[in-house]
This record gives sequence, C-alpha cells and structure tokens, in this order.
Amino acid sequence: MTLAALNAVVGIATLVIFAATAVAALFQLKHLRASNELDAFLRLSDALREPTLREAFRYVQTDLAARLEDPLYRAELARVGFIDPQSHPEMDACNWFNEVGTLVKHRLVNERTFLDLFAPLVSYYWTQLEATVALVRRERGVGQYENFEYLAALAERWRVKHPGGDYPANVPRKTPLDPWPQGEPAR
Repeated sequence: MTLAALNAVVGIATLVIFAATAVAALFQLKHLRASNELDAFLRLSDALREPTLREAFRYVQTDLAARLEDPLYRAELARVGFIDPQSHPEMDACNWFNEVGTLVKHRLVNERTFLDLFAPLVSYYWTQLEATVALVRRERGVGQYENFEYLAALAERWRVKHPGGDYPANVPRKTPLDPWPQGEPAR
C-alpha cells in the first residue's frame, strides 16, 4: 500500500470516527435536554403542591371575585409598587403562571407535555385572574404577566385543537362506571 493510499484510509477512518462521535454527542444532548425538561416539569408539579400556591388557587376560586368589588382592593392592584401576597394571594397564582409561561416560551419545559396536563387549568385561572392582570397593567404596562398571557393563549389554542382531550386515537376508550344516578341531590 502506498503512502498516499494509507493517508486516504487514515483520513476516511478519522472522518468516520468524528462522525460517530458527533452522532453520539447529539444523542447525549437529546437525553440531557429530556432530563432537564423532566426536572423542570417535576419542579413545577411540586410547586403546585406547596401550601402557599394551593391557598392562592383556593383564594382565586372562592374569594377573589368578591374582593375585587372593593375599590380600595382594586386600587392596591393598580398602583405601582410591591403588592403584598399576604393581602393579595392572587399574586402568587399570577406569578406562578407567569414563571411557567416563561419556561414554556423559552422551551425549558415542553409545551405539548405541559398543555396536555394543564391547558384546562391555565384557561380557568386566566379567566379568573384576567381582571387582576388588567388592573396590574394599568400603571405597569402590557409587559406585566405577558408570559401568563402567552401561556393562556397557548392553552386556548390547545383546547380548540383538542376539544375532547388528547387521547390517542388508536387506543380504545374505557367508560368509567358511575354508580350514582344523575340528578342525585348533593348532600
């Protein structure tokens, strides 16, 4: 074998080794990204179980509408400055959704996975908190809670695209047995 042929074989072998290394690196990056997304997603799920956030969600569901009838309460939301979550628990909910929206927007959390689980929750709380966001934006501008708004827009688009959920079409549905007759009075 001539020196030129040997150089060609070594060059080709080097190219194959570099290509294999690049492919392996791409697979490692893909797995690392999936691992990071899973970690971020699990942290978001854990946050939903935190007492402060659970109380904020409860407050939004049960108390916020009545509190927003008070002009002084609304004025506290509209003015520039710190809004104390002790007297405005809805801010903890707004902040959580805004943070999640940021993570989804920057693809640190997978959009499809998040919306598959939480699109109805996001849509519900956007509806409940929309007036709060409007009040906060009066003096602070449209940038306030824009990532919550972004997440709500994605959730609405998801719900339009998947009105019955995202159950796989090739898997038969199971109908759960409901042992109580419809119309049974609540106790």
